Amino acid sequence: MIKKTLHLEALLFFLIVVWIYFYHFHFSLLWFLVLLLSPDLAALGYLINRNVGSITYNLFHTYLFSVLCIILGNWVDNKLITMLGLIWTSHIAMDRVVGYGLKKKNSTKETHLQMLE
Repeated sequence: MIKKTLHLEALLFFLIVVWIYFYHFHFSLLWFLVLLLSPDLAALGYLINRNVGSITYNLFHTYLFSVLCIILGNWVDNKLITMLGLIWTSHIAMDRVVGYGLKKKNSTKETHLQMLE
């Protein structure tokens, strides 16, 4: 039940962020589609080793930095930073909807969401 609740929560968060992106800011669909999967480039850290890979992947797949990006963009009135933060946050939420979570150091396939029942 907990796992399903987290997936539902992520779906709601994804829909809210996408709504803000398109209907509040009227940002570009093209840029959204082009950049939506860009946070997955953080997985390139796995080319060095599993430890570096899990750290870089997790840094780019936690809400902390993406939401700070949105806040910073609004604070300095920079639409580009806000747009990137919204796309980044929607990517993380989209990953959580389908079951991808933060990676454990021992495996690229084990995530924090898989431990939940």
